Amino acid sequence: MAEPLRRARALLLAGVAAAYLAAFASLYVQVPGLYGRDGILPARRVLRLSGKGLWEQLRDFPTLLWLGPSLGLDTELAMELLCLLGVLCSFGALLLEPLRDSLLFALLWVLYLSLYQVGQVFLYFQWDSLLLEAGFLAVLVAPLHLLSGGAPAWRPHDGVTFWLMRWLLFRLMFASGVVKLTSRCPTWWGLTALTYHYETQCIPTPAAWFAHQLPVWFQKLSVVATYVIEVAVPVLFFAPIRRLRLFSFYSQVLLQVLIILTGNYNFFNMLTIVLAFSLLDEEHVGRTTGRSKRKSTGSWPPSLGSFLSVLLELSTYSLLLYWSIQYFGMEINWEKRLLESKVAFTYHEFTTWLRAVTLPLVGLAFLSLSWEILAAMYRCACVRGCFWKLWATLQWVVFATAAMGVFAISLVPFTYIEQESHGKLWPGLHQAFGTVQRLQLVNSYGLFRRMTGVGGRPEVVLEGSYDGQSWTEIEFMYKPGNVSRAPPVVAPHQPRLDWQMWFAALGHHSSSPWFGSFVHRLLQGQEDVIRLLQVDESRYPFSARPPVYIRAQLYKYWFTSSTEGSHSWWRRQWVQEFFPTVSLGDPTLENLLHQHGLKQDKTPSRRPLAAVLPRVLQWLRQLCRPVPGPTIIWSLYLVVATACLLRALRRQRRGGGPPTRHKGPRRGDPADRGGAEKNGHVRRREPQERGESRACGGTEGCGDGRGDGRHGTKRKK
Repeated sequence: MAEPLRRARALLLAGVAAAYLAAFASLYVQVPGLYGRDGILPARRVLRLSGKGLWEQLRDFPTLLWLGPSLGLDTELAMELLCLLGVLCSFGALLLEPLRDSLLFALLWVLYLSLYQVGQVFLYFQWDSLLLEAGFLAVLVAPLHLLSGGAPAWRPHDGVTFWLMRWLLFRLMFASGVVKLTSRCPTWWGLTALTYHYETQCIPTPAAWFAHQLPVWFQKLSVVATYVIEVAVPVLFFAPIRRLRLFSFYSQVLLQVLIILTGNYNFFNMLTIVLAFSLLDEEHVGRTTGRSKRKSTGSWPPSLGSFLSVLLELSTYSLLLYWSIQYFGMEINWEKRLLESKVAFTYHEFTTWLRAVTLPLVGLAFLSLSWEILAAMYRCACVRGCFWKLWATLQWVVFATAAMGVFAISLVPFTYIEQESHGKLWPGLHQAFGTVQRLQLVNSYGLFRRMTGVGGRPEVVLEGSYDGQSWTEIEFMYKPGNVSRAPPVVAPHQPRLDWQMWFAALGHHSSSPWFGSFVHRLLQGQEDVIRLLQVDESRYPFSARPPVYIRAQLYKYWFTSSTEGSHSWWRRQWVQEFFPTVSLGDPTLENLLHQHGLKQDKTPSRRPLAAVLPRVLQWLRQLCRPVPGPTIIWSLYLVVATACLLRALRRQRRGGGPPTRHKGPRRGDPADRGGAEKNGHVRRREPQERGESRACGGTEGCGDGRGDGRHGTKRKK
């Protein structure tokens, strides 16, 4: 039976809390400019009062922002309050393990879902959906101990809920790899995608410039490695051999770290690494943190099981290498001294393979989940005491049913990658998915489907003028503009306006209705919108008074080459006008605003000035106004890291030095597993308790106390 997952679970929950912290803090600094009364897309226009009761409004449009008026808050301040509550709760969960509770993660999920409902285009990214789905699963994974006051304990069914995180990671990675080929993008099929990716991604880092200079053969080899890690390796998530799961874990971490180094993808890559923690076990986490109590017991000759395990592991690595060489035509060119590669299969062959493996992969996942459920049932059977055995079994039934339900519903978005398999699903699953779809409990994924900017990175450059003759470029803090400015490092902060500017450049301005409102706010000189461009207003060229005219030009950007000897990071070329010259009252601009319902109304604010809560929120806003988003997020992370370091030093000082390692206990002794179990819950066993008699012959899941997590059990003599 598998070991308790207490440390691995704590690590995963801390990671989810860290992702929540970055998401809430990043959104908080952008709420006034994006969603305020004078923002680009005011959130109040989404929450239209319809005369319905509160419960009917929550049913039709689930968001806590409906409660804002009862607190004396308009929609903007209510959003800020939700963000601050999210920051406070996630910061506490990241700092203190006892706060990583199911109730707290349920609150975090409700808060972010409430913001997501009114986020409109600026909050409709795949990583927002991923955070909501992972946050919902964290509610199932986290222990429920705040009400009981007990310590965070391990439960017999934890392996079942923990598996759901692994299934989410599989769906994310496998779909992301498959859609690159089903999209028929010529760069992905030609293995040249990375020769464009580094300069065409939304906000590259300085390391992206250096990665762009790598030779083409290496870029092609990197695409092959991406396919292997995203399509082939995820199958190993369900492997029965732990070393194969660890291999898949480090493969995923390697890919995400490389993406972090070369691109600013906010909290997405961090959250993906957190999901990969579901591949770890207690022994590996203990060894990594230096807290493992299991002594390595190598024996010779090895047992038959160990020999077969090693043989299967080596066979798996050999097959991965063989298939990579076979299907990507990898061969060494001795004359040019490089490794050449090309796709050695057709689109028809790939879709045929995908059709053949989609449902079997679902079957493999079902078998893996079933094994976890049966193992949890066995651990429940080993709980001592009739009442506590019944209580553990009841919990097992509830969580196993929930896991099966989530797994079944998730098959609908997962099979989007192959329509024939999607059509074979039971119609009831489609109905269930449609019922919960607005809650973002399960989602479809598929990142980097097509490579944009093959002929050059399209970039929209805003220009302002007082007389319509001399024009001054309006620089953004993060997105490319000035060719001499180095790409920034802003993750895990996500400048959502900069991201939407990247999407807007891919099409006509009419495809981005918010762009007209954005130009309108700049013409009005709205400070909250200007701070989305420049936190330091002195860097904004029209800080003294708003421009009279604004227009937008479309450019193509390329990274400079290392052989050019230029001191610039970029080179660019003008393409065409993106948005015509407009001013306040211009008929073109007015028609755009009316067409998309973005014309500002004259409804007076209902915010009571004498209320305490609005004034506190406004005071906090004034404190944070001059601080950039990345600074706020990394300051919070630094506080947590400092507190954890001081806590570790204090523990070491109290103990008079590092704990001495004791000799490994006898096989079957509960101490060999790092703790004794109480009715399926794990607690640490004190040294003087080691003489206690053992139940169930040292089998995992045996317990000897009350199931409420408190120590009060009589010991057997």
